[in-house]
Amino acid sequence: MFLRTFGWSFAITALGLIAAGLLWGAQGFGIVLILSILEISLSFDNAVVNATVLKRMNPYWQKIFLTVGVLIAVFGMRLVFPLLVVGLTAKLSPATVIDLALHSDKTHAGLTYGQYLEAANPAIAAFGGVFLLMIFLDFVFEEKEHNWLSWLERPLEKVGKLDALSSVVALVALVLASRFLAAEHAETVLLAGVLGLITYLVVNGLSSIFESGLEEEAEREEEAEKSGKSVVQVAGKAAFFLFLYLEVLDASFSFDGVVGAFAISNDIFQITLGLGIGAMYIRSLTVFLVRKGTLDDYVYLEHGAHYAIGALSVILLVGIKYHIPEIVTGLIGVAFIGLALASSMVRNKREGASEDKELVGTGQ
Repeated sequence: MFLRTFGWSFAITALGLIAAGLLWGAQGFGIVLILSILEISLSFDNAVVNATVLKRMNPYWQKIFLTVGVLIAVFGMRLVFPLLVVGLTAKLSPATVIDLALHSDKTHAGLTYGQYLEAANPAIAAFGGVFLLMIFLDFVFEEKEHNWLSWLERPLEKVGKLDALSSVVALVALVLASRFLAAEHAETVLLAGVLGLITYLVVNGLSSIFESGLEEEAEREEEAEKSGKSVVQVAGKAAFFLFLYLEVLDASFSFDGVVGAFAISNDIFQITLGLGIGAMYIRSLTVFLVRKGTLDDYVYLEHGAHYAIGALSVILLVGIKYHIPEIVTGLIGVAFIGLALASSMVRNKREGASEDKELVGTGQ
């Protein structure tokens, strides 16, 4: 199963690195390799969060995520989307933006493509920061089967019974960011943040509506199966909107990687190739986690991933004014995932020991 899931990633890596060596020599080969590693390290927590959504989709849509979704992730989010952001924020024509992107040393009004993308950071950070913050808030405010940090999560679950609390907290965070971090970009930050909130509410809301209808329809089948780990896998419109949700989520995670990549290379094709290879591994890892049932076996992984999302949302909002090194972003995500995995293993060991004692006590 490992080779079947990661086979395409290995193949794309080999072809991509060979192409980089032929096109740009040893230096280009090294740059693409570094960018690939950067993308994987920054987006590992993304794979865990994606898996929590992907496991709710049927096998057909899981395959769509791994095929069509990869094309959108590589060419859409890491090539076309930055071009659109630069064009909209700098008010440049598509032809000018493409020309700047193709010629890394060329300038327009004294700025290169990479510098224009850096200048668009306040809007990017506000949109992605609010979108990710909503994901985190909706998770910590909802009632969960398992609590990892009980001292924090149980009080938040009680407070979370207030309607629309996630949106209120996100808007307050956005207002504070625009007031104290945005300076002359306050209006841009407010607009981008509100768009991020609207995007989350629309995509997540539509998928929830269709999904709830399918879940009600499948309740009788679930009761018949009497399996505690069974998951209602959605299809049709519900799966489509979950797919859109995953793509926007991927975009929010990729912002820091795309912007940070220009510190390594100014060549948009090297950046797209390197980040694209990394994105392939994240997609494959997502599918692997679903097929292995890892999230069911290690129940706190989902918690760790969402705390990593919360941290990333704060980093993006703070990044409106202050530069946060990409290595810090990556390490925070890995730290939360690692701690959640360790806690899950301790829990499983404790649960196993408890079951053994019960068996001994009953004489079985």
